[in-house]
Amino acid sequence: MTNPEQIRLQADRERTAYWKRWGSYLSDRQWGTVREDYSADGAAWDYFPHEQARSRAYRWGEDGIAGISDNHQRLCFAIALWNGQDPILKERLFGLTGKEGNHGEDVKEYYFYLDNTPSHSYMKCLYKYPQQAFPYAQLVAENGRRSKHDPEYELLDTGIFADNRYFDVVVEYAKAGPEDILIQITAINRGSGESELHLLPTLWFRNTWSWNPEQEKPTLKLTQPGVVEAAESSLGKLWLYCESASELLFTENETNTELLFGQKNASPYVKDGINNYVVHDRQHAVNPEGLGTKVAAHYQYSLAAGETRVVRLRMSDVQALADPFGAEFDQIFEKRKQEADEFYQDLSTQQLSKSEENIQRQAFAGLLWSKQFYHYVVRDWLIGDPGEPPPPEDRKQGRNHEWSHLFSDDILSMPDTWEYPWFAAWDLAFHLIPLATIDPDFAKLQLDRLTREWYMRSNGQLPAYEWAFQDVNPPVHAWAALRIYRIEQKQHGKTDRGFLERVFHKLLLNFTWWVNRKDFEGKNVFQGGFLGLDNIGVFDRSKELPGGGRLNQADGTSWMGMYSLNMLEIALELAKDDLAYEDIASKFFEHFLYIATAINGIGSSDITLWDEEDGFYYDAMRLPNGHQFPLKVRSMVGLTPLFAVATLELDTLERFEGFNRRMNWFIRNRQDLKENVACMETAGMGARRLLAIAYRKKLERILHSLLDENEFLSPYGIRSLSKIHKERPYMLDLEGQQYSVDYEPAESTTGLFGGNSNWRGPIWFPVNYLLIESLGKFHHYFGDSFTVECPTGSGQQMNLKQIAQELARRLLSLFQIDASGRRPVYGDLDVFQHDPHWNASVLFYEYFHGDTGKGLGASHQTGWTGLIAELIRQLAEESDP
Repeated sequence: MTNPEQIRLQADRERTAYWKRWGSYLSDRQWGTVREDYSADGAAWDYFPHEQARSRAYRWGEDGIAGISDNHQRLCFAIALWNGQDPILKERLFGLTGKEGNHGEDVKEYYFYLDNTPSHSYMKCLYKYPQQAFPYAQLVAENGRRSKHDPEYELLDTGIFADNRYFDVVVEYAKAGPEDILIQITAINRGSGESELHLLPTLWFRNTWSWNPEQEKPTLKLTQPGVVEAAESSLGKLWLYCESASELLFTENETNTELLFGQKNASPYVKDGINNYVVHDRQHAVNPEGLGTKVAAHYQYSLAAGETRVVRLRMSDVQALADPFGAEFDQIFEKRKQEADEFYQDLSTQQLSKSEENIQRQAFAGLLWSKQFYHYVVRDWLIGDPGEPPPPEDRKQGRNHEWSHLFSDDILSMPDTWEYPWFAAWDLAFHLIPLATIDPDFAKLQLDRLTREWYMRSNGQLPAYEWAFQDVNPPVHAWAALRIYRIEQKQHGKTDRGFLERVFHKLLLNFTWWVNRKDFEGKNVFQGGFLGLDNIGVFDRSKELPGGGRLNQADGTSWMGMYSLNMLEIALELAKDDLAYEDIASKFFEHFLYIATAINGIGSSDITLWDEEDGFYYDAMRLPNGHQFPLKVRSMVGLTPLFAVATLELDTLERFEGFNRRMNWFIRNRQDLKENVACMETAGMGARRLLAIAYRKKLERILHSLLDENEFLSPYGIRSLSKIHKERPYMLDLEGQQYSVDYEPAESTTGLFGGNSNWRGPIWFPVNYLLIESLGKFHHYFGDSFTVECPTGSGQQMNLKQIAQELARRLLSLFQIDASGRRPVYGDLDVFQHDPHWNASVLFYEYFHGDTGKGLGASHQTGWTGLIAELIRQLAEESDP
């Protein structure tokens, strides 16, 4: 492709123009994170709460509304607002902490990521700002009164948006060049009466000097009316041009120690100085000399009903722009919008419907807005900073102390911009699939970073997430690496063998760590802990089990089967240029056979995780006396064996004679390993071979449950727990205590894993995506002749490709307007369903109600829910005759 956006990406790749230096990298929340927590008890939410964020300098990053920063977050820009009613400036998004929310942490604002491009040449975000005083205390109090059996109390529930008494604030950025960013802020009064609005576009430096006395302090200074010079030693100089600002307010991005800690401030100008000037009319709170490290241009309006005001700014590396807001300004904005349209239209070979275009465009936008600066040097965090009180001694043996090597100063893809503003290893793998379609360089860089020595431990373990780097997530990174490699090959016509080889070598270490640490008995049946599925089990799978038992996990074992096949496929791809990888491919072939044999109990029924009577896979509890029994919960755990599937093409087998010879040796000499495990002798479509944990008979039986609308098949995808547990909860009595698993299609009613996610019934995108992909692989082998009933009991036969497409369409229907004129994702939220100022904007939730499709959990988890963008592309291309 040769559209202008692709040309910019190529220039950035070749370092002829650094288009990605500036982007939407500013976090939506820095307060309440582990990085900012220096407490003795690890209570991050309590140590740095929202209440202190306006007055206290952050140590590791910054946050703001619809903001941008450079790639090392030296300089930041975002908007602040005041309606004349709020007790504080609206400088950052508000939400409840993990303790305050009846279903865990939850943002209580409405904002939408409407557009973005991979080079961030054009970005657009919408924020809805109430005209009355924001109900901070009401939200905390009401949610505090509610139990986990009650729904969350949302901002709309307070009535603050009644009669449309709010402003739509649209923030747009367009780059004239890599260091020349045009900014347009449009405020619209949606209410029926006149209303006051203070708009304060704010520029500030991240505070790096307070923690390092040797760090040169940057400066912001007024050079002429409406122009601010920003100077920093490594960034150089930039100038912010502010059109027709009534005043420029300067202060320092430094803690108000007098307010928070009763200690005298080093300077009268502190972080909350602009807040105090605007809200409390404290004239001496800002620096009249026009100097500081934080500045806001102040625009004050009284907007009539329906009135629109536009504020324009420009941040440039050109010192004296002759006419920063001339005709060129609007022309550049219009041109970048058109180029963004062209870029996204080029992605698919087929024309999408307007609905599909809107959903896909906003999904990509959310993914790109979720690229955020993440800074965390664990060693420095553990020992503290010069001149600051040392952290409690207990911290040296507390959270993340075994990860003192971890050094992050990168732009990373976050699961959710407010609820999860930190990288999560297994989430990240899924983010990269749609990202690889639009920006394979960034997708590859993410896996490169995660597997480098300053992230991965020397023993091969990958960091999970900042709350507990040592937690264990599913090993999906080889899968992601191979998918990125193939997406780039298909979409962009090139392959990056160097990337694949680098990641493969690091994943060899990770694979070895898994084998050594998670296969306790050496029988190729794996444990692993909660494995990202939070409360799906009978017990908290990340903790010691009752009775001293051990859990042999169907999902842990299946993930390792999938991992083996992914590594086998990568090795064969690399062997095209280096035959040494043939031997490694054979090793992973052997690993897979041992794992598949073990999970199916072939030759050793005491460890099988397959239940022949039920036709399903279950976790099994192994007691200290050696007795094992299945935990018969029909859940996603029993569907993960379908993920372990791969086909070997005839030309591959013919090309790699050594691999083929060793495979045939196993067929002849290890009958115990091939029985009911993999079809290595029977040729499928095109004489290809199949490797799969669940071969034909087991596949048919699992699909019977998977496609049963009374079990897993929802109108909107595959449920994480069978609906049969609604009437028949799974019950277990162990050591005098009763445990149960019920079908809960909405939020969790327990506090397991904080209670802010639920795998006991809702629909989750990552595992649904893997199921769709796996069905496609099975179809690739079996062809159209293999059909099953879909839905079960309907009498309608479908082949596996058709079933995969049906599941993809059901997932897409979550976001589409249905026959009744409603988007299922928005449930009973009438304003989202019918108000034209709301209903075109799409939110991509963390998970979805198992029966109604209503969005649940984190509301901006475009991370893995952004997979819908890739499914839309795939559906369009598969419909191509």
